[in-house]
Amino acid sequence: MGQSGIKASEIPAAARRVRFGLSAKLLALTVAFVTMAEVAIFVPTIANFRLSWISDRLAAARIAALVLDAAPEDTIPMDLTRQLLQSVGAKVVVVKREDTRRLLAMSDMPPPIDRHVDTRGTTLWSAVADAFDTLMAGNGRTLRVVGDAPRGGEFLEIVIPETPLRVAMLRFAATVLGISLAVSVLAGMLVYFSLHWLFVRPMRRLTARMSDFRDAPEDASRIIVPSGRADEIGVAEDTLAEMQTELAQTLSQKTHLAALGLAVSKINHDLRNLLASAQLISDRLVDIPDPAVQRFAPKLMAALDRAISYCQQTLSYGRAQEPLPDRREVDIAALLGDVRETLGLGLDAPVGWIASVERHLSADADPDQLFRVLLNIARNALQALEARAPNTPERDQIRINARRVGSVVEIELSDTGPGIPAERRDRLFAAFQASARRGGTGLGLPIADELVRAHGGELRLLDGTLGATFLISLPDRPIELRQRAQRARA
Repeated sequence: MGQSGIKASEIPAAARRVRFGLSAKLLALTVAFVTMAEVAIFVPTIANFRLSWISDRLAAARIAALVLDAAPEDTIPMDLTRQLLQSVGAKVVVVKREDTRRLLAMSDMPPPIDRHVDTRGTTLWSAVADAFDTLMAGNGRTLRVVGDAPRGGEFLEIVIPETPLRVAMLRFAATVLGISLAVSVLAGMLVYFSLHWLFVRPMRRLTARMSDFRDAPEDASRIIVPSGRADEIGVAEDTLAEMQTELAQTLSQKTHLAALGLAVSKINHDLRNLLASAQLISDRLVDIPDPAVQRFAPKLMAALDRAISYCQQTLSYGRAQEPLPDRREVDIAALLGDVRETLGLGLDAPVGWIASVERHLSADADPDQLFRVLLNIARNALQALEARAPNTPERDQIRINARRVGSVVEIELSDTGPGIPAERRDRLFAAFQASARRGGTGLGLPIADELVRAHGGELRLLDGTLGATFLISLPDRPIELRQRAQRARA
């Protein structure tokens, strides 16, 4: 399957990096919401500022209109008129009463009108639209502004340039934006750090503790310790701690049961082999004419049959550690003799036993464990030969060749059977997988391999031989080599 077919669930959690975490999302949302709030405040504020600025000009125009309207016509000097217009900031001041419009003051050359503004019926939306229109327009426009007239007049009309209004609005907008930005940053930081402290940090703690527990679920020290919070995060911590505790206990029990199961399996395997050997010896009791033996022999054989059956039924799956070997000098010839007797391969047996051992050959090994190794391999060979019964000693043989090569004792054990198929050789030393015989457990070779490796040695299958040939290499301990060298020099 190509990379495009890989599911997200198949990618390890450690490889799925968080690109946009809770902190980043919280910061983005805080900035967005504060910005929206500031915009909602800024827009009506700038519109109100425009209306206030225009209202101030109308108020000044009303005062000027009262002065100009109270004086007789043509009695106000032109210089005073200009000063009044400058104080108002207008080019023209007009008052309408009933059906007449009176021009109270006017500059030398009034500019053309670009836009009309009537403050008497202004709404919020029209004020906002007019404010943005002023901000977006360029300089040089002229406004005709209409407002309430003094002393019972119908309306007051002034003509003013828009540039001073636009400059004042830009200056006010910059000030408001600066203040708003400072308030936004402060409010955003307070909201961000508050939410980060209350929610993001506890969530990160929860995820970190879950990741640590995932790496070693049987380690009780990695179970989260609830903080005692009384909110939803506290409930999540309590629930997670309870779940992790139960899971750790369950895994510990399962691991213990698995180890115990394989320990029982390995004990049953070797015990079954010993019982089978005892069964072979008990078969000879039938030939003894003693009445007591004849009476108890069938019961003994039945008990052995039940014991072998029980061992077969109680084999289970798991893995257990073998004890460290208690190494000492072991006579290889004597040990092979014990293996032969246990297998019941006497002089009249249908399977031949041929042993070639160097004179006085001894190995630095645990005698019991080495006995189990040789017994398991030899029993497998015997069972392979018995599968093609009837057997003859000339055709069906188990051959042993033991020798010393420097500091290593090599024991080569072979048979003249059919050999081991190629498809089984890759899993030859895997528990519960290598057995090809019906009723076999597949534990003999794995146990032998584990015991040989515990001695620092090697068990391997040799290629290109008749039948199956296993080579056991057992090195001496370095301390024994030094002692031997010292004894040789002495």
